[in-house]
Amino acid sequence: MSRSQTPPSKAAPDPSGSPVHFVYQPIDFKLDSDETPDHHAPETMAGGVAVFDYNNDGKLDIFFTNGADIKTLKKDSPKYSNRLFENDGQGHFTDVTEKAGLAGTGYDTGVAIGDYDNDGFEDIFLAGVHRNTLYHNNGDGTFTDVTAKAGLHKPDPEYGPLWAVAGAWIDVNNDGLLDLVVINYLKWDVNHEPVCAGYGHNDYCHPKMYKPTPNQLFINKGDGTFRDASVEAGFRAHPGKGMGAAAADSELTGRMDLIVPNDKLMNQFYKNKGGGKFEEVAFEENVALREDGVYISGMGTDFRDLDNDGYPDIVIVALDGETFPVFKNTGKGSFTEVTRESGMTKLTLPMAGYSPMITDFDNDGWKDIFVSRGHVQSLASTNLKIEQPNTVFRNLGGMKFAALTGDAGFEAQAPARHRGSAFGDLNGDGRLDVVVSALSAPAEIWMNQSPGKAHWIEFKLQGTKSNRDGIGARIKVVTRSGAQYNHVTYSCGYASSSAGPVHFGLGANTSADLVEIRWPSGTVQTLKDVAAGRVVQVKESAK
Repeated sequence: MSRSQTPPSKAAPDPSGSPVHFVYQPIDFKLDSDETPDHHAPETMAGGVAVFDYNNDGKLDIFFTNGADIKTLKKDSPKYSNRLFENDGQGHFTDVTEKAGLAGTGYDTGVAIGDYDNDGFEDIFLAGVHRNTLYHNNGDGTFTDVTAKAGLHKPDPEYGPLWAVAGAWIDVNNDGLLDLVVINYLKWDVNHEPVCAGYGHNDYCHPKMYKPTPNQLFINKGDGTFRDASVEAGFRAHPGKGMGAAAADSELTGRMDLIVPNDKLMNQFYKNKGGGKFEEVAFEENVALREDGVYISGMGTDFRDLDNDGYPDIVIVALDGETFPVFKNTGKGSFTEVTRESGMTKLTLPMAGYSPMITDFDNDGWKDIFVSRGHVQSLASTNLKIEQPNTVFRNLGGMKFAALTGDAGFEAQAPARHRGSAFGDLNGDGRLDVVVSALSAPAEIWMNQSPGKAHWIEFKLQGTKSNRDGIGARIKVVTRSGAQYNHVTYSCGYASSSAGPVHFGLGANTSADLVEIRWPSGTVQTLKDVAAGRVVQVKESAK
């Protein structure tokens, strides 16, 4: 065990007067994806991040996935170790990877957090290149690799070993047990890598050079094992080049749907029909393509209510020249693209993004959008900005946004090829902080030092009939300023998980007049006159 020498970040003056402002804090981790002159595809796709409380001490910890030797896909050097950092709540992070048993063995890309056995301790699923891993949290600060025991170790009978980039824990059939969705990218073989040149040099190939692969669904059997239900769920019939997944109840049916962005293919929208079955309806829902019908390099995604109308909306990020599409939920079983009207077309056209996250950074009651930025390519040219700063798009109300980069403090560090990102309140001050990975560069913690005295409230749910994490529960908070909505989901952005309590900014309001929680079981609980400035723990009632 080694103790990070990083001091707690100090509030710094914000010369811009920006309503959203972050202060950089280093952490002792550098993502190593084993980049080589051969430009193997996985080298540019690493970097999942998780923010979660691994030991139930009420402080959010940080986990980073890491690469491996690209030829053997084995972590044959300590530089490839995944890393777990324990948070003392004061800005210090201690490396507890060795004690926890989480160094890993393979080339790990994405991380999904969820308590799959309802024992009260968060477990870890790692999505990787030709090997996924499930770690069971033993409740004593250690984890055990239970991949084979859980039945998640078998190669696909048709496609062989798959390259997974992300996972998502959701209870697809509302039986109180979290099921596992695995998002697979493309068919890749280190011995048959195409050679691609552009801008005067070799670099990573266009996804059209590789074959698509299907996503997977594993149903939780409740005995520590999982059943592959990909065919019956409808996933198998739709091979793609998935880059992420976000879950929300789009039509308020009590069932979680999935948006899956694809790389230079149509996005997929899986409508949950109940009983573990989905229908792919991206075209019908109007989220398959941009409104002009152009394929984009769909990277990460998030799926939450941006305009406080009670219906979750969708953001997908892509590369420069493609924009970051925003899809407004009409509440009538479809979406309408509002990228141009929201201001995002003009703001994002020159940007390349990987990991978007929707949450309220300035606690004004409107959810903002953070995007980790950086290009998929590795070598700069006159036409491409490879290394880029991160950006937060501040929600000005409804569906209008302003881009804050330097003003938000993100230019305090050199631009980088950022990848995964996760958020959570790391120091207990009621403002959401951000953790970001970057290829061949130090990871970044961005401590939220936004000015103002806006109030906040968070909810940590414990399911009884529903899954213990309460994933899928919808929360409505009513103040004098109006109503806003959020739901419990951990999968976010690109290959990452934000598994902290559900956060609401309350603006000038010092309390919530009404809180309504709709659990996946169908149970509805209400709380009245709930004081702000605290984490409210709510256990699902027996009624």
